[in-house]
Amino acid sequence: METNLAVLIDGDNIPSAHVKEMMEEIAKYGNPTIKRIYGDWTKPHLNKWKNVLLENAIHPIQQYGYTQGKNATDSAMIIDAMDILYSNKVDGFCLVSSDSDFTRLATRLREASMKVIGIGEKKTPDPFIVACDKFIYIEILKNNSKEAENDKNNKEKGSKKTNLEKVTPKVIRLISHTISDVADEDGWAFLGDVGSLLQKKQPNFDSRNYGFQKLTPMINSIDKFEIESRENANSKFKLIYVRNK
Repeated sequence: METNLAVLIDGDNIPSAHVKEMMEEIAKYGNPTIKRIYGDWTKPHLNKWKNVLLENAIHPIQQYGYTQGKNATDSAMIIDAMDILYSNKVDGFCLVSSDSDFTRLATRLREASMKVIGIGEKKTPDPFIVACDKFIYIEILKNNSKEAENDKNNKEKGSKKTNLEKVTPKVIRLISHTISDVADEDGWAFLGDVGSLLQKKQPNFDSRNYGFQKLTPMINSIDKFEIESRENANSKFKLIYVRNK
């Protein structure tokens, strides 16, 4: 059964660039049955959003800033989220913002057994990130779209070396400890379980942050781990296992 998602976008706090890539990313996690964006559409800084709303079937919600210095958009988005929650029409939410004001909303939705995916810029405060089940940086989506256009040039420039330089000892320790947490008596851990636990430990963990499209090539590039492919009786796809050397 497909997961129905409510996508709520803070128009005042998110750039309109790469909205197409953003919606494609959201589609990986479920069907975005509700798509709304909040902001004061009388303000010129939202003009760029107006050009992409129709193309992506995103419904704009007008919210005037009644008081100077107060963010009325946040309040409208939070109220709508709670209305949607009690309507029982969705299985999860995608909150698109870099604003920590949505931390309590994300926590409340998860308390109601909703899956919560956050999308925002790398400037997003940690409290909002860890309040989500998964958090995706918009910068990743920007990089992916550029990579698709310049893949040949990247290979010629030796992009693999650049990728490896982004994997810090702290990241390696996180992966190593996670493998140990789910490993069998021989030290082998199913990579799917490793990925799931990494996500729970650190919601913004994503191999794409380090230049790798998938977790397998990322782990394979680190000489601290070894990988083994095993036959799968139920599928033509092999099962990937990993352990610490």
